Amino acid sequence: MRSLRQAVTAALCSTLCIAAVAQRRAPLTAEEAAALITKREGIEKQLEDVAVIDRKVMIPMKDGIRIAADIYRPKDTSKKYPIILSRTPYNFNFWDVKLGTWRDMTTELDAVKRGYVLIEMNERGHFFSEGNYDILGTPLTDSDEELDWMGAQPWSSGKVGMIGCSSTAEYQLAVASRGNKNLTTFIPQSFGAGVGKVGPYNEQGNWYRGGAVQMLFIDWIYGEQNQVRPMFPPTTSQADLIKASKMFDLAPQMPPVDWAKAFTHLPEKDIISAVDGPKGIYSDKMPVDTGGAMIERTPNDPAWRKGGIWQSDTMPINLPGFWFMTWYDVSTGPNLAAYNFVRSTAKGEVANEQYAVIAPTLHCGYKRATEHTVVGQRDMGDARLDWDGMTYAWFDHFLKGEDNGFLQKTPKVQYYTMGMNKWQHSEVWPPATAKPVTLTLTSGGHANTLHGDGVLSMAPAAPAPKAKKSKISPDLADLFVYDPMNPTPSYGGNVCCAANSIPGTGGALDQRKMEERQDILVYTSQPFKDGIEVSGPITATLYVSSDVKDTDVTVKVLDVYPDGTAYNLDETIQRLRYRDGDDKIVWMEKDKVYKVTLTPMNTSNFFLPGHSIRLEVAGANFPRFDRNLNTGGDNFSETTSVIAHTRIHHTPQYPSTLTLSVVKPAN
Repeated sequence: MRSLRQAVTAALCSTLCIAAVAQRRAPLTAEEAAALITKREGIEKQLEDVAVIDRKVMIPMKDGIRIAADIYRPKDTSKKYPIILSRTPYNFNFWDVKLGTWRDMTTELDAVKRGYVLIEMNERGHFFSEGNYDILGTPLTDSDEELDWMGAQPWSSGKVGMIGCSSTAEYQLAVASRGNKNLTTFIPQSFGAGVGKVGPYNEQGNWYRGGAVQMLFIDWIYGEQNQVRPMFPPTTSQADLIKASKMFDLAPQMPPVDWAKAFTHLPEKDIISAVDGPKGIYSDKMPVDTGGAMIERTPNDPAWRKGGIWQSDTMPINLPGFWFMTWYDVSTGPNLAAYNFVRSTAKGEVANEQYAVIAPTLHCGYKRATEHTVVGQRDMGDARLDWDGMTYAWFDHFLKGEDNGFLQKTPKVQYYTMGMNKWQHSEVWPPATAKPVTLTLTSGGHANTLHGDGVLSMAPAAPAPKAKKSKISPDLADLFVYDPMNPTPSYGGNVCCAANSIPGTGGALDQRKMEERQDILVYTSQPFKDGIEVSGPITATLYVSSDVKDTDVTVKVLDVYPDGTAYNLDETIQRLRYRDGDDKIVWMEKDKVYKVTLTPMNTSNFFLPGHSIRLEVAGANFPRFDRNLNTGGDNFSETTSVIAHTRIHHTPQYPSTLTLSVVKPAN
């Protein structure tokens, strides 16, 4: 549900990611409420002392739609100031209508004190901004007109820097590609849904992975596609809008939804309507042609290129960028690929002005890092950094022109290695010293569950042993049975905005209870003698056969402790109809063996001495990804399914493997 997702987003945002969302709070005592009101009133008073405050400014677009913005700028009018822009679909109303006092204005106060204009702006179709919403604030011409407006203001230096996390970041890539003269730099944070197709990833803004739908987007859209909403007449004055903001922040109070149950609804295209959600881009025809309902699109549908998603092949970026990512986010792989793509394609010195930070936290969880940063159940150690110091040093250099030495003393890539629990740095990603090391899947034909005989071996695949003839397959292939009506459940993981749909929420959780299921194959290496560092992509290549024309294969990589605790690192999926590419559908023939290379997973993890690496293979990871109903139909309009009997082969002819990026070789 929207309010819960927004509460999580607000809690996780870094300081400069405007926490402009309607939060669901635990009830405050009278004393707590009084203290909070006093604190916020004090901050607002400080802000009024130093800033010119201009709220509910309605910026006109050429088509007549007006975009709402709040503007905070230094009182000294003898100077022109650079602008920090936070453009968001979330609620940044200055007044907390539930508590009856100001929203926390610490971010605004800090920006003004540091000599910046801070502009908070809603995307089209949200809150006080007029119009209808489409993904990532389209049309992109809005950004051109907004930036031109900012550059023309008498208090503007003509330099704008964008910043934000999650959907306050995701529009930034497409906007950066447009080359507006006023846009000087950008700091995208946890920006996965802004990435369409780049490198080996074709996720179209977190909508797909390996051709399967990432269901987290469905509950997010439930609260964002607010096409029917109250609006003020266009003749309403700015003064009246400000007054109204203390009564109505226009944040919808969505009915509670049990998403774990809602996601099981069939057909999939009716999931939102089945919980009485609003009409919108998920499954309905829109007033403006946006290319059809999202749930009906294929990964290569041309409709994806009509929206605000950045496509690497047609939208070059030539702008200095400071890219923030996390290991337990929903789309770290595409994020890293986007960063590397811009580094390799930007023109001139800009290619050298791309920096990245990769934290070990959940989506947007940078500033939640503590001395003992726990992500899920795993203690990652002290993952703190001076986030504010880095971002303002970046802006000071690019927006104010200060020669502060920040670029010279900052590594191109700062990444946190879990297990080792320390920040490391490199000039490239993956680190130049990372080399591919391939492990081979083997078993005696019974790799089901953590009690099975599945092994990850450093040796190449060996011929099938001359033992008791397997009842599974002549090559001792491992069989798992995938029933879409009893799919392998998600548990923790690299997620975002999962509301109440995934047990244990996100992050590293001990997977052993999941590995008791017969529909999960488990392959584990021998314990490492000296330990190894894996930093970079991890690629699973499996040889697969099944008795249905289409099904899914999911994998998960884990760090297994000496006591058996098995923490997940990353996960991915492949819908087998797209095994030869997202641009074509190729059905499977019964029991024919196919080579399937899944999209790369990513991590930086040190497997300590005595630890092992593990690979899980299954037919579902639900509701992290939608279920394949195995019929070969369109999947979104179907209500019936068939059971798939799927085999993973591992012989010299069919060498199923897991390839790691190893910095320190294993002994």
